[in-house]
Amino acid sequence: MSEKEEPRIGVYICHCGVNIAATVDVEDVTKYAEKLPNVVLAKHYMYMCSAPAQVMIKNDIKEHGLNRVIVASCSPRMHELTFRRVVEEGELNPYLFDMTNIREHCSWVHAEEPLKATKKAKDLIRMSVARAALLEPLQKRVVEVTVRALVIGAGIAGMRTALDLAERGFEVYLIEKEPTIGGRMAQLNRVYPTGDYALDLLKPLMNAVVSSPEIKLLTNSKLTAVDGYIGNFKAKILTNPRHVGEKCDACGKCEAVCPIEVANEFDFDLSKRKAIYLPFSDAVPHRYVVDGVNCNKCGKCVEACDRGAINLEEQPRETEIEAGTITVAIGHDLYEPPKGEFGYKVYENVITTGQLERLLNENGPTKGQLPHNGASPKSVVFISCVGSRQEPGIYQPIDKDRPLNRYCSRSCCMAGLNNALEIKEKYPKTRVYYIYRDIRAFGKGHEDYYRKAGEAGIIFIRHKPEAPPVVSDELGSTIVTVQDTLTNNEILAIPADYVVLNVGMVPRAEAPEVQGMLKIAKGVEGFFTEAHAKLRPLDTPTDGIFLAGTVQGPKDITDSASMGSAAAAKASVPLAKGKVELEPVVAHIELDKCDGCAMCVEPCTFKAISIEEHKEGEEVKKRAVVNEALCKGCGACAATCPPKAIYVKHFTLEQIAAMINAMLAE
Repeated sequence: MSEKEEPRIGVYICHCGVNIAATVDVEDVTKYAEKLPNVVLAKHYMYMCSAPAQVMIKNDIKEHGLNRVIVASCSPRMHELTFRRVVEEGELNPYLFDMTNIREHCSWVHAEEPLKATKKAKDLIRMSVARAALLEPLQKRVVEVTVRALVIGAGIAGMRTALDLAERGFEVYLIEKEPTIGGRMAQLNRVYPTGDYALDLLKPLMNAVVSSPEIKLLTNSKLTAVDGYIGNFKAKILTNPRHVGEKCDACGKCEAVCPIEVANEFDFDLSKRKAIYLPFSDAVPHRYVVDGVNCNKCGKCVEACDRGAINLEEQPRETEIEAGTITVAIGHDLYEPPKGEFGYKVYENVITTGQLERLLNENGPTKGQLPHNGASPKSVVFISCVGSRQEPGIYQPIDKDRPLNRYCSRSCCMAGLNNALEIKEKYPKTRVYYIYRDIRAFGKGHEDYYRKAGEAGIIFIRHKPEAPPVVSDELGSTIVTVQDTLTNNEILAIPADYVVLNVGMVPRAEAPEVQGMLKIAKGVEGFFTEAHAKLRPLDTPTDGIFLAGTVQGPKDITDSASMGSAAAAKASVPLAKGKVELEPVVAHIELDKCDGCAMCVEPCTFKAISIEEHKEGEEVKKRAVVNEALCKGCGACAATCPPKAIYVKHFTLEQIAAMINAMLAE
């Protein structure tokens, strides 16, 4: 389109079925839009995102000579890219398109006020028309891609991502902060609904990771800094010394002579380990590691090692990695109940799901047994939804400084039933009680598993959210008191040899640190947020950075593995192409107005603006410079620039002023 051409605007208004049309008078809005300045035609259609409507828009662009297109429908987050593609296929620059949200902003929020919703829709379209007349064509930039991937976290999701990328022939750096890979799944015993042992499923994956020539594995390592943009990320990785080299054959002589003993975090502190230790029996890499925090460097392990594998003087090392994409798979932590919640840390026989998993594991602290005073337990009580679904006004937190976890952790119900069934299998005479608010058996085969638990004789007790069970001690015995809604609100007092708290998932403790480095968003729960829940569930707002597994929210093993494969598929697209297009909606500096005050630098959360020296004639002046590859067009810089030397392309000050004036002029 020539700059001298008068704007010829086409306005298309969507019914969205009844989502919009049931509240907004779409026909009236269309007649109104026809009369606005520069509008050549206005049409309404049942679903503007449908194939026939898209063809209609493309044909109208050519037939009526449209050089601007407006679609009034749902959120731009849903279909802006769809309609940009449509106008581009109609041989129009995609940035000569504007989208007006009359669903979320009108019909949905004013469902009881159709007249006001219709008026607001007219106002929004009038503003959009005023802005569209000033839109300018923009061109995307193309940059080369470093054909290498970085995956952060080597649990089930991270390993699956790395392996899928490696199978496509891409080089992958896989970093893990722990001394071994496997993540939370390595701590589990048997998994539902198949009944397989977790390590039997994990070992082939772990061995495939270490044997893949395409995967560079860095354990005991953490991300310390990230710069760059999609296709050209630069990451710094700090690897803490393991102090045990590849000559180690895991003979255990070093461990036998180590005098230091500390709580074993792998067993959730139910056992002890030495300062030099093998994380678990099938750990990968399969060699010992020195706990640098607790080791006193007495040297006894060095003397005991006849292979010369131990070096206590080893220092941390930093690695710089250039990568085209980054996948974040740092996983989750398990909710740690505060002391006193359902008797936790008050009574020794009150344990969490994680601790029970280790007790039932043949490689755990009790070799798979669940002893109680030297005998089999007579009664085990499970309490569900601990650390999840904490509704304000109903849940009374012991620790008032903690935020409430209002979300459902999804996998807790099935994990509890899985453990309850195993206890029933090992100890048929043990009475197993399952106290719950709701059972959420949402996955494939899960409902059958729930039914199987009932058939096995597990006693289900349902309580009201406002009346949770109470764990107390009476004459040296642990008693769980609960009001059972399944037996006409009968109050039951259940003696328990073990009380198992089905704890939920919470974000990793290091999640805020990773979020700050990668400039990605997180929700109110603390989990990382995707770019769009429906259309871009793996992407982050930062291009080239993807999410996998429970870093995004609670998931089970199946979903985490699936998400790892999906993230690999997404990451492989720019790696395979070898180049990417960058969004042109970025900040622009008018150098003749910029005085180099640097007030735009600090507000830029993407570190896209710097101050550089420019030679103007014989004079050297400082001016702001935008790295367009890093800029996300948020506009924070424009809002803080005193001389108004910065504007965001596609959202210029003139365009915004035109919208404001249109809003005021009815």
